[in-house]
Amino acid sequence: MARARAATSLTACPEWVETVTMGPSPGQNRKSGGWPTTVHIMPHEEGGTGVTTSTNRPLFYSGMSARDPRGCSTSTPKKDRVHHVSAGDLLPTPRPSRSNAMAPPHDAVVIGAGPNGLAAAITLALSGRSVLVLEAASEVGGGSRSAELTLPGFVHDTCSAIHPLAVASPFFRELPLADHGLEWVHPPVAVAHPFEEGAGAVLEGSVEDTARLLGRDGDGYRRLLEPVTSRWRELSPILLGPPRIPSRILPPIRFALRGIRSARSIAEGFFQERNARGLFAGLAAHSTLPLERTASAGVALLLGAAGHVDGWPMPRGGAQRLADALAGTLRSLGGEIELNQKVVAFRDLPAASAYLFDLTPRQVLRIAGGELPGRYRRRLERFRYGPGVFKIDWALDAPIPWKDPTCRRAGTVHLGGDFDDVARAEHAVWQGEHPERPFVLLAQQSLFDDTRAPPRKHSAWAYCHVPHRSTWDMTSRIEEQVERYAPGFRDLILARHTFNTREFEAHNPNYVGGDIAGGTQDLSQIVGRPILSWVPYATPNPKIYLCSSSTPPGGGVHGMAGYHAARAVIRRQGG
Repeated sequence: MARARAATSLTACPEWVETVTMGPSPGQNRKSGGWPTTVHIMPHEEGGTGVTTSTNRPLFYSGMSARDPRGCSTSTPKKDRVHHVSAGDLLPTPRPSRSNAMAPPHDAVVIGAGPNGLAAAITLALSGRSVLVLEAASEVGGGSRSAELTLPGFVHDTCSAIHPLAVASPFFRELPLADHGLEWVHPPVAVAHPFEEGAGAVLEGSVEDTARLLGRDGDGYRRLLEPVTSRWRELSPILLGPPRIPSRILPPIRFALRGIRSARSIAEGFFQERNARGLFAGLAAHSTLPLERTASAGVALLLGAAGHVDGWPMPRGGAQRLADALAGTLRSLGGEIELNQKVVAFRDLPAASAYLFDLTPRQVLRIAGGELPGRYRRRLERFRYGPGVFKIDWALDAPIPWKDPTCRRAGTVHLGGDFDDVARAEHAVWQGEHPERPFVLLAQQSLFDDTRAPPRKHSAWAYCHVPHRSTWDMTSRIEEQVERYAPGFRDLILARHTFNTREFEAHNPNYVGGDIAGGTQDLSQIVGRPILSWVPYATPNPKIYLCSSSTPPGGGVHGMAGYHAARAVIRRQGG
């Protein structure tokens, strides 16, 4: 007897269109009215999402916005055939109990409960599949976790802190994460880039808002960012997906022609003054590439545009809240999560039709290398990891005393000086050196989220790039850099917690050598991630898939690698 479960199919296309066919709910059959329902999810011109169904009454679901992902409005082809629905109404009905004792207990097993692993599991559960997630740690989240690292009452984000790509993620935007406790906090200024003397630069509000503050570089800033922000809802699913040929090719080509360039060539080509060049350098340094390297400009364009459209927010209560909301969404769909389940060998995994690894190639080879052909294994072995990070969390007696008052309005502060200063620091890391004046990425969550520290106290989070597997203690150099822009900072430190690259990898094995991006994101590993393939998530073994940040679109908290990997499973299995 065939297994009794909801018959579901999901079909993606480049325009972010999904077709979901949901079968009868438990206890229903066609005679009792449990007819399958086909749901078509498609974009509206204004950036929302439309949903129609092929059952007796069409549904129209639209109005998804960056600030309120649950907002709804309706299209009205026929008034008497339309009703309002929420995201929860689109979720599949619970699966009937299985009638075939020989069937695997789960359709899919996901190894790793980071944002990508959870996104993959949710996508599979939405298709009607039964999913089990195995996580080695005692909590979900991977790179999106929080803990009291310094003193009681101080909540620190253990890795990711500010989430421009999470709030911009086409997949996360469609999930009812607010129903599971997620609340985004948007600082007034997304990014501040101060200088030791004079006013700094800021990424604030719209492109026009920022351009007005950049003086004679305002026109160059508009020419560079407006083509991306004006097409953001069209571009973001492409930029946050695997390589493919989109139906409308000109906007992504225009982005690629600029993004493929080095950050230095863009900065020198569009800007003349210190502030605009410094702001762009700080954005580009998130790539962890030398700023003279090809494709280092792409990350700056992506993060800059995301900041203008959706901001650089933080989850209220800590990054753990995002992971918990994803886990809550999965459980509401019938998915299962087992913690403290370290997977050592493929033979230890429970039976399933598909296995999705939210791990980097090195761990996949260690666990499942014997299940993969030699040629593919050798290709994974050539995957490269980049520089690591040294991270500090502080418990503070008061807010950071910035010389530039604009920094007090920013959730993220980039500390590194002008373009050449930032470029010099990032280049040194690639030469195996530890810069005297590192480029420091700092977040000050407690200024905007009072759950992060006890009353009248504050916290801060910062890191700098260091060579791969470095054990060098960068505490004094990072704190000296903060002190340059905020004299008196050191006097406010109540306690600190640090991670070097080895400690970071021990905390999260996906951070190989301290690389928090899941592997180098240079041009060759943007196009071929982890290998050059039209479906980079699939392996030659039809049961094994990769869904980590070592697959497109790469690093960042957005869940899109997990989403696309799950889509690859669904397509390969025929719906």
